[in-house]
Amino acid sequence: MQKNNLVIVLIFLALLILTLLLYKSQDLKKAYKLQVDEGLSHGIEFETTLVSENDVNHLPLSVQRYLNYVGVIGKEKVYNFRISFTGQMKIDPKKDWLKIDTEQFNFMDDLTRMFYIKAKMYRIPILGLDSYKQSKGNMLIKLGGVFTVADASGPEMDIGEQVTLLNDMCLWAPATLIDPRIQWESIDSLTAKAIFNDNGRKVSAILYFNPNGELKNFVTEDRYMTIGQTYQKAQWSTPVKDYKEVNGSKLPTYGEGIWHLPEGDYCYAKFNLEKVDYNVKAFKP
Repeated sequence: MQKNNLVIVLIFLALLILTLLLYKSQDLKKAYKLQVDEGLSHGIEFETTLVSENDVNHLPLSVQRYLNYVGVIGKEKVYNFRISFTGQMKIDPKKDWLKIDTEQFNFMDDLTRMFYIKAKMYRIPILGLDSYKQSKGNMLIKLGGVFTVADASGPEMDIGEQVTLLNDMCLWAPATLIDPRIQWESIDSLTAKAIFNDNGRKVSAILYFNPNGELKNFVTEDRYMTIGQTYQKAQWSTPVKDYKEVNGSKLPTYGEGIWHLPEGDYCYAKFNLEKVDYNVKAFKP
């Protein structure tokens, strides 16, 4: 009789622990939704105005050609955007590829980026929240959504997340490139430099276009590769291709993330664009 009671108690405790773990595993998703809801609350009444030729005529000709190619002239100015990707990522050059699903929201009024990622390793969920808010960057990754395996922050992350936000703007929300916080320098007919200022801190990237007007690559020296508890500054690029009509604009639907290291290139991410929404007013899972 006592043995049966012990078994019942152990089963109850196991179920209780499982329930607590399942509840805790939703923490990152809840944090993501909370930040998105906060961002959306700022922009519900944003002004609906259109991108005009006057908005772009100060930009380098290569950037103007790009904006005309993707079709933002005459479309609404972008105040926030939501993106969904599928794809693959590597957490180490020697590791296998992991299938991923991601969703992110970017807000232009207060420069916020919330990137939520889901993956699995040996059938165990890996959840991550990559964020940039109030000029601060953070990368939080949890095994099973419960056990923290990475929590990166500090000056290097602040700079890296700022340039990643610029990357999002260039690739997935080209209408935002008229933002006055971006200073442009023309390099040649197919190349331009973007210098992005957030409260006095500047990051930059070189944008490479083809003669058709497509943006083909984004290259920056302003990112740091995370290696355990340390950071290694390295050139970072995001070559893109396969432009298609997505929500009224021609956008690249495939891209890669590549670290250019002394020992060779390390492609750690392959993304397929699934969906883009602009000027979102409500969070819909």
